[in-house]
Amino acid sequence: MAVNVTHEGKPNRAMGTHPEVTALLGRSHRIGADRRNTNFGGGNVSVKASGDDPVTGKPVELMWVKGSGGDIGTLTEAGLAVLRLDRLRALVDVYPGVEREDEMVAAFDFCLHGKGGAAPSIDTAMHGLVDVAHVDHLHPDAGIALATAADGEELTRRCFGDRVLWVPWRRPGFQLGLDIATLAKENPQAIGVILGGHGITAWGATSEECEARSLEIIATAERFLAEHGRPEPFGPVLPGYEALPADRRRAKAAALASVIRGLASTDVRQVGHFSDDEAVLDFLARAEHPRLAALGTSCPDHFLRTKVRPLVLDLPADAPVDEAVARLRELHDAYRRDYQAYYDRYATADSPAIRGADPAIVLVPGVGMFSFGKDKQTARVAAEYYLNAVNVMRGAEAVSTYAPIDESEKFRIEYWLLEEAKLRRLPAPKPLAGRVALVTGGGSGIGAAIARRLGAEGAAVVVADRDATAAATVAAEIGNADRAVPVTVDVTDSAAIDAAFAEAALAFGGVDLIVNNAGLSVSKSLLETTEADWDLQHDVMAKGSFLVSRAAAKLLIDQGTGGDIVYIVSKNAVFAGPNNVAYGSAKADQAHQVRLLAAELGPYGIRVNGVNPDGVVRGSGIFAGGWGAKRAAVYGVPEEELGAYYAQRTLLKREVLPEHVANAVFALTGGDLSHTTGLHVPVDAGVAAAFLR
Repeated sequence: MAVNVTHEGKPNRAMGTHPEVTALLGRSHRIGADRRNTNFGGGNVSVKASGDDPVTGKPVELMWVKGSGGDIGTLTEAGLAVLRLDRLRALVDVYPGVEREDEMVAAFDFCLHGKGGAAPSIDTAMHGLVDVAHVDHLHPDAGIALATAADGEELTRRCFGDRVLWVPWRRPGFQLGLDIATLAKENPQAIGVILGGHGITAWGATSEECEARSLEIIATAERFLAEHGRPEPFGPVLPGYEALPADRRRAKAAALASVIRGLASTDVRQVGHFSDDEAVLDFLARAEHPRLAALGTSCPDHFLRTKVRPLVLDLPADAPVDEAVARLRELHDAYRRDYQAYYDRYATADSPAIRGADPAIVLVPGVGMFSFGKDKQTARVAAEYYLNAVNVMRGAEAVSTYAPIDESEKFRIEYWLLEEAKLRRLPAPKPLAGRVALVTGGGSGIGAAIARRLGAEGAAVVVADRDATAAATVAAEIGNADRAVPVTVDVTDSAAIDAAFAEAALAFGGVDLIVNNAGLSVSKSLLETTEADWDLQHDVMAKGSFLVSRAAAKLLIDQGTGGDIVYIVSKNAVFAGPNNVAYGSAKADQAHQVRLLAAELGPYGIRVNGVNPDGVVRGSGIFAGGWGAKRAAVYGVPEEELGAYYAQRTLLKREVLPEHVANAVFALTGGDLSHTTGLHVPVDAGVAAAFLR
């Protein structure tokens, strides 16, 4: 059945999606839902079927294949590249040989059908040259375990007979596609292959058959490893390297996280992720983990995200934090030297510049794994890939010896010009990409607006609030747990603040941007203001912002990458209004904290600035909680007209909203004011009495 297309070469949505494409997407989602089958962003699926030529309207053979950078578990039709098979297969006749096979990737663009869909990936030849309708290329742990075993070819024969064949390691590309196509043609009994050092490829006449064969290869490999593997492939337990109890483990992880993130951000700021998966903890508790970790990962999709090898702390689980930090710094220096030497060994005149010498994976025995990337999702996926690598090493060592591809081959792929071109196609990062923000009072009003704005500008956000439900709601509005997390905290409680920063460190590796926004107000005259009123407002705003800034400064100094602390103060820190002594005094305290901390923390690269809003009525939790009614009574206006009243007394005659305060916070932290500290930015539409002098 042909797919109907428009004059632009795009699928005609009115006619529906091609049924074979529908089947392909269903198969892709089912296989990709289980990360034991393939990693996020890894693997590829395809289908060949008839479609209509957009010019002649005559049937033509097409291939739909996952495009570059997609994920099979979440693949959509828009993520498929669509190519003409006649043109793709004609490339065989002009193929210049393995030394120039990279030139073929550019030729794929001339094989696209109509607008072509997504950009074709390097695996396009593997799918197009195999003369079977449906092809899956996957990275299952069990399959890669056989692929990376020292005697992988013999193990493949023992495991599968002639039903699954062995293909020696070859870098992904046109030649690998030719090799697999030849094996498939010469061995009609075969359902797929094990790709040395890499993964598996399976095929079938129908989508159902292809999926069944992919799963059969994975299940058969898993069964073989289980039946023939030795019980302790990573060796005996190293005394003192066993996993710490969960509470101690996470406490130590939180204490180390910001230091490790700072080290991993020496070249480029990274966001972190922490995992204490049982499989990783067991790996680090075993005698063979130093040898195996040093060998690095093997599958290209693994080491492109985890680098060639991790940094491994060589201390027992109960080593004091100070000792661990000192040793991590030494090991990090050595890692950077080793990585530079690795680059220098294999780089050629046309190699891309070194992309950074810091580790993407840091392993701490008894504690777990810290992973890093340009954002939280990238960091989390790197951890998932290294967990897969641990499973691969376990399987290979259970039946043989783990033997990943050569280091030189890893470099060829890591610094492949095609990989560099792929990286250059990525969109430019947002201004706050790679930064982590913690906003107190983030569950409503000004704090919620700030949290949303910082998240929209690329920051990972920790929404901190006394109201757990409100914090969770705002975090969910910003995005999933890769984008924002809620924490419950009372800023008058130093232990609760420390716990909040620990949660931030475990979630994102640390914090870069702290907004002291939590506040409240009681509007009373001097004679009506009680000690309790005074203490409450000073505890929340003066003391609370002090406690938050103190905890933030410790983390930022440990991290060593600078940072921002922003106080949401008030024009009342400068302007003397009636019935406002406790609130105004607390705000004046905050205002001077800005100046004091800017002077003290500047040597660490930490900037401290303030924002002085006028009364923010709409969307404000303070005003909705009774403050609005009291201020309206002071000024003799109806409460519902208070915002308009405030606007009319300003020079610009404009009402101040939460979003305007959020704009100022972004202006202070988004990069253009990188040399500004100790500043108070008025956001009051012009209140002359509050002009700074």
